[in-house]
Amino acid sequence: MTPARTDAPRPATTACPAALAGKATCYTGQDANGAHYAIAVPDDWNGSLVVHAHGGPDLGDASDPARSLDDLDRWDVMVDQGYAWAGSAYRRGGYGTRMAAADTENVRRVFVSAFGEPERTYLHGQSWGGDVAAKAVEVYGQREDRPYDGALLTNGVLAGGSRGYDYRVDLRVVYQYYCQNHPRPTEPRYPLWQGLRATSTMTSSGLRARLQECTGYASAPGDRTPLQQRNLDDILAVTKIPERTLESHLRFATFTFRDIVTNRLGGRNPFGNEGVRYSGSHDDKALNAGVERFSADPSAVRDLSYDSDLTGKVTIPVLTLHAIDDPTAFVEHEAAYRATLRGADRDRYLVQTFTDEHEHSSLSDSEYAASVAALDRWVRSGRKPLPRSIATSCATYDRTYGTGCFYDPGFRPSAYATRVNARPGGLRWPALTAGQERAWSHVDGVGIAP
Repeated sequence: MTPARTDAPRPATTACPAALAGKATCYTGQDANGAHYAIAVPDDWNGSLVVHAHGGPDLGDASDPARSLDDLDRWDVMVDQGYAWAGSAYRRGGYGTRMAAADTENVRRVFVSAFGEPERTYLHGQSWGGDVAAKAVEVYGQREDRPYDGALLTNGVLAGGSRGYDYRVDLRVVYQYYCQNHPRPTEPRYPLWQGLRATSTMTSSGLRARLQECTGYASAPGDRTPLQQRNLDDILAVTKIPERTLESHLRFATFTFRDIVTNRLGGRNPFGNEGVRYSGSHDDKALNAGVERFSADPSAVRDLSYDSDLTGKVTIPVLTLHAIDDPTAFVEHEAAYRATLRGADRDRYLVQTFTDEHEHSSLSDSEYAASVAALDRWVRSGRKPLPRSIATSCATYDRTYGTGCFYDPGFRPSAYATRVNARPGGLRWPALTAGQERAWSHVDGVGIAP
């Protein structure tokens, strides 16, 4: 991982998002690694800082200067609650959890250099940014200076890259079994674990057209052909992916898989489905006999795991907030994360909360405000909160935001394997040597380990 650097121009003032006009001063800049960032300091700053890790990953070669301002607009509730806010757009698009964690740490250092050391510093990670923030907790939380005091992970992808995308692997092969148009028989063949061949010029709109051709997903049920409806029913039943996010999951299993395999792992395959038994279709026997099968390259699994899997080595309070009906990062990711911390004997640092909501990208502002306040009280007092107490506290913030409180304090997610097909026997890969660990510290995200 590239070490954090702060030898870049100081942040420049910029117009704040409309909701923060007259309430804060906003800044933008670009760090020494090329990552654009945004910072906001409220007029009534409470002395503490929230460092945001965004989701995605976005694809593209360059850092997007608009991304962090968009994130600030989306998470303005943190600033409205009195916290300074800093978020990095990351130095490039594409996969790389450790890279994104380094850029997140960089923007914290930029803030400290420009505005001084905050009283408390909290990480906030959303979606894939939940994995980024959780990785930052593990990587930077072991340092003597302890730069972070707590972390809030919302709708996080917390099962790690080596198994967190298995359901999208299943979607990729099940889709092709039924649709046979990605690729078409007339197009160059490639193994489906690549997502998409490196030289393909397919666009997102082109992929949507193929999905519509096969399933009629964008049409009213009455306008679909019987074959389209059966294809759609079978794909959804086998993969357990909600219909409303089918297109976005297939897009990830196409374009982001290509980024992971081609751009980050040098063409090596980190995914496998050998031994997986698919069920729920109108003809499971034919599906299992005909679906494409492949085994992962152990070195690719090792490298993806090192980059994005979590170890559970947590030493600060971590609070999670997750929609029970999250259609993108299934709530069972939380069960995987709890199991990881329990395996490391660190689950005493974890409190998980769940809400009866149905979206991935945005939950209630009242809940975000209640969550960051609960995390702050936990850090300051040392008293671990109960999910029910956090749920009760939400009403106070809902009087301000009026976006609702939907907590379900009694909910517990089922095991990850109840939602995602387990890979029989798992996959074992060689551990990195001490020399490889040192060399990896200078690798830009996922790459080829020495």
